[in-house]
Amino acid sequence: MSQEKLEQLREQLDVLNLQLLEMLSERGRIAQEIGYEKEKQGVPKYDPVREKKMLDKLADLNQGPFEHETVRHLFKQIFQASLQLQQTDHKKHLLVSRKKQQEDTVITLGDITVGSGKPMIIAGPCSVESYDQMRKTAAVLKEAGITVMRGGAFKPRTSPYDFQGLGIEGLKMLKEVAAEFGLKTISEIVDPSHIELACDYLDVIQIGARNMQNFELLKAAGDVRTPILLKRGLAATLDEFLHSAEYIVSRGNTQVMLIERGIRTYEKATRNTLDISAVPILKLESHLPVLVDVTHSTGRKDILAPCAKAALAAGADGVMVEVHPDPATALSDAAQQLNFEEFKLFLADVKQSGLL
Repeated sequence: MSQEKLEQLREQLDVLNLQLLEMLSERGRIAQEIGYEKEKQGVPKYDPVREKKMLDKLADLNQGPFEHETVRHLFKQIFQASLQLQQTDHKKHLLVSRKKQQEDTVITLGDITVGSGKPMIIAGPCSVESYDQMRKTAAVLKEAGITVMRGGAFKPRTSPYDFQGLGIEGLKMLKEVAAEFGLKTISEIVDPSHIELACDYLDVIQIGARNMQNFELLKAAGDVRTPILLKRGLAATLDEFLHSAEYIVSRGNTQVMLIERGIRTYEKATRNTLDISAVPILKLESHLPVLVDVTHSTGRKDILAPCAKAALAAGADGVMVEVHPDPATALSDAAQQLNFEEFKLFLADVKQSGLL
């Protein structure tokens, strides 16, 4: 074969390469549109039945020179690239994604900011039990410089026979005591019908781990403008966690904070397994503030301070910890709540690290 003939054939290949690239690009754009439609309809993006039909048809129509299996392999790669394009493009367009919004979302609670670079501590009892309990706790928190008090009024418990909280009366009690001491309030809501009512009593509405994928509750939270603290589910992936936040943000409530509270693993040394890596990953993937609940993630008072320091070192915007006047008599989670002296030592230890 002459050099001239070789160059002619190479030029033909160059032209075909450009045509193939153009056709692949067009295929990619169509695949993206299909991905959008599947998202709207709630249809899974990967359809193995259709993929098999397409591969079988291509192999049947193949007239060479490529072997059937080679054709299958080549188109399988194209199909996989198209599926990846759909998934990547979808993540890029999530409202909670860092790709959608580069700057950090900062939540404002009066003169308090979350996500502005200054970490915060949220503290208070697992459950609101009485005025006396809440007033004693609020006084200690105020003296320690804590500005946001937590307290459970609705308690989704593993056993139906355990204390379920005081409900609306608990919210009223929390608000009254917090107002007396100049604190902001945060508490969990479990029923979508209570969301609007909760806005009258709470500065932050918490959606707990067991409700992270309670989609009607997420939608209701998205319809109000009170800040939301969304806890990661017991076995939820970070992708599922971010999509739950997307439910809220997509309905107009952009004031959402994420909180890692430990996930369920085979390890029994702690109540849950604190996923510290979730903090930097969530900060990279999302623009929302990220906090860590060291009490529920560990269930151990003896390691709360090191875990809090690890969370802050990893970039957390705040830490949540449970405090009770007399943990031994607490109606829920008695073993893991700090008493006042333990809380002061915990706070001093964390502050001494220079991370707070």
